Amino acid sequence: MSLSLFALQLLNGLEYGLLVFLVASGLTLIFGVMGVLNFAHGSFYMLGAYLAYWLTARTGSLWAAILIGVPVMLVVGLSVERLAISRLYQRDHLSQVLLTYGLILLFNELQRALWGNEVHGVPAPAALTGALQLGEAQTWAWYRVFTSGACLCLAAVMWLVLQRTRIGMIVRAGASNAEMVEALGIDVRRVFALVFAAGTALAALAGMLAAPLTTVYPGMGESILVVSFVVVVIGGIGSIQGAFAGALLVGLADTFGKVLLPTIASAVVYAVMAAVLLFRPQGLLGRAPEAR
Repeated sequence: MSLSLFALQLLNGLEYGLLVFLVASGLTLIFGVMGVLNFAHGSFYMLGAYLAYWLTARTGSLWAAILIGVPVMLVVGLSVERLAISRLYQRDHLSQVLLTYGLILLFNELQRALWGNEVHGVPAPAALTGALQLGEAQTWAWYRVFTSGACLCLAAVMWLVLQRTRIGMIVRAGASNAEMVEALGIDVRRVFALVFAAGTALAALAGMLAAPLTTVYPGMGESILVVSFVVVVIGGIGSIQGAFAGALLVGLADTFGKVLLPTIASAVVYAVMAAVLLFRPQGLLGRAPEAR
C-alpha cells in the first residue's frame, strides 16, 4: 500500500468515525442520562437523510435543507419523547426495547408512505465539489474535508456544553443521580426531554451530512444503529469522550478492514469490540462497576 493510499484510507476512516460519533453520542447520552435503550435512534438518522434529499430537491441547497431539517427533527424528538419515551422511565429494558422497536416499524412505514422505496442521491454543494490532491492518483473530496471539520466542531461544542455550562452540569448530575437533582428543585423530565431532542437532532444531522456521501435508501437506519451500539459499548456507556474514541476506532477498523481483509471485513469491527471488552469490560472510558 502506497503512502498516499494509506493516507486516503486513514482520512476516510476518520471521517466515517466522526459521522458515526454524531449518532453514537446521542445514543450514549440517552442511555447514560435517561437509562432508555432507544432502538429507534437509527430511524432519526434515516429521516435526516430523507429530509436532506427532499428539502435539497425543493430548495436547491443542502445548507437550506440542514437549516430547515434540524429544527424539524428537534420537534420530532420532543414529540416522541413526550408521547412515548417519557412512559418508559420507570419501566424495565424489555419494555423499552419493545416500544422503541415498534417505533422503528412506524418510522419505516412513514418513510415508505412519504418517499417510497426508491434509492436516492443528494448532490454535494457546488462550492465543495472539488478534491484535495493526496498523491498522483489519490484525491479526497472537499465535501469530506468539510464533513470531518463540521463533526470535529460539533464534538468540541458538545464537550464544552457538557463540561463548562450549567445545563451540562445538570445533565451530568442527572446521569449520576436523577432523584437528587429533582430534590434540588430541577425539573428532571424537562432535562430528559432536552437530552432526547438533542440526541435526535444529532442523529438526523449525521444523516443529512452523510446523504451526499452515500445513497438514501429505506432501512438505512438499522445498519448505523448496530454500529452505534458497538461504539457505545467500546467507548463505555454514558461517556461522550468514550463514544468519540470508540467511533474513531470503529471507523478505522471498518475502513482498513475493507481494504486489507475484504472477505471478513464485516467481522473486523466486532472483533475490535470483543478485544476491548476482553481487557476493559466497562469500555475504554466507562466507569468500572462498583464493588459490592
